[in-house]
Amino acid sequence: MQKNTNLKAYSLEDMEHYKIHGRTDVSLHPLPLFFNGSAVEVNVTGSELWIDVEAEYDVYEPWIWTTLNGSFISRQMLLPGSQSLCLFRGMSPDTVKNVKFIRETQPMPDNEACHILVNGFWSDGNFLPVPDKKLRLEFIGDSITSGEGTYGAREDTDWLPMYMGCSRNYATMTCEALDAEYRLFSQGGWGVLCGWDNDPRHSIPSRYEQLCGLAGGESGKRLGADRPYDFKSWQPDAVIVNLGTNDASAFNEPAWQDPESGEVFKQRRNPDGSFHPQDLMRFEKAASDFLSMLRKNNPASHIVWAYGMLGYDLTLAITDAVNSYRRSSGDSNVAFLQLPDTTQENLGSHAHPGVRSHRRSAAVLTEYLRKRLDL
Repeated sequence: MQKNTNLKAYSLEDMEHYKIHGRTDVSLHPLPLFFNGSAVEVNVTGSELWIDVEAEYDVYEPWIWTTLNGSFISRQMLLPGSQSLCLFRGMSPDTVKNVKFIRETQPMPDNEACHILVNGFWSDGNFLPVPDKKLRLEFIGDSITSGEGTYGAREDTDWLPMYMGCSRNYATMTCEALDAEYRLFSQGGWGVLCGWDNDPRHSIPSRYEQLCGLAGGESGKRLGADRPYDFKSWQPDAVIVNLGTNDASAFNEPAWQDPESGEVFKQRRNPDGSFHPQDLMRFEKAASDFLSMLRKNNPASHIVWAYGMLGYDLTLAITDAVNSYRRSSGDSNVAFLQLPDTTQENLGSHAHPGVRSHRRSAAVLTEYLRKRLDL
């Protein structure tokens, strides 16, 4: 498809009116979209709008999705290299359209060169201010928050980027219901203390204070992903933590051994199948320490640990950690919320929660936040 010859090029560097969503370095050009849910949003007149982007990857392709006036319009993978994508055409030129170009897939630590970069737009209209929303929410999680399983059939079991997406996860659904803007920090297979396979390097708290500690390698460093994140630049009204599912899985998996040092790490079960008390306490301490980290960086935010979409194995341990943190810190602005478990009928691809499961949890979380934040 060819662009209308009347379109004018607009570089982000020269544009006054647009809004960036997600953690990034706004001084960079082109602009990196590091996280799922990261986006560029515009209000624009005109009959046609294109966006100029660059994609870089060699294993896991990044996916994007777009909305027009708040409604889902398209979803696709990006090809490597520079490209122009049509966001709308043939529309009434005088009306103002709200358009969002959104990264669909999580950062890929195992694919160091997986990036989406935004250069600018082409349009025959004018760009207008994009107002801020009144509510800000941050979601921290694993594959559930990354939306793994929200696309694809229940029988599909391959681990593929096309089966995951924030466009149909509980976080996006919650924010749509509350008219909130959001930021996601999630990585499939990672946990609070360790990953699903007992790998202690796959701990979300260990990367949380970096701009995008989930984007590794020289390519990520070139974009500043390993730099400290400026929390003061965007303070959420609430932080929603959905972690623990992979920590529970670690109790059932073989020990992990560091390929360089030979160090072994294992969350153990007792002969009767119960959790080894020392290892359970190790998890609880990691969870309590993470709450302290969250409070340090988000001093006024309500923090809720929402858990249960793939089983309740660590419910008591998480509630104990929350209560322990509350007692030791005197911080009463922290709570635990149990989410509905995913039934067989509500499963999606790769044995993960499907769209109906996310919809159920979003309803519970939405009701909770409305009451807790007095909305």
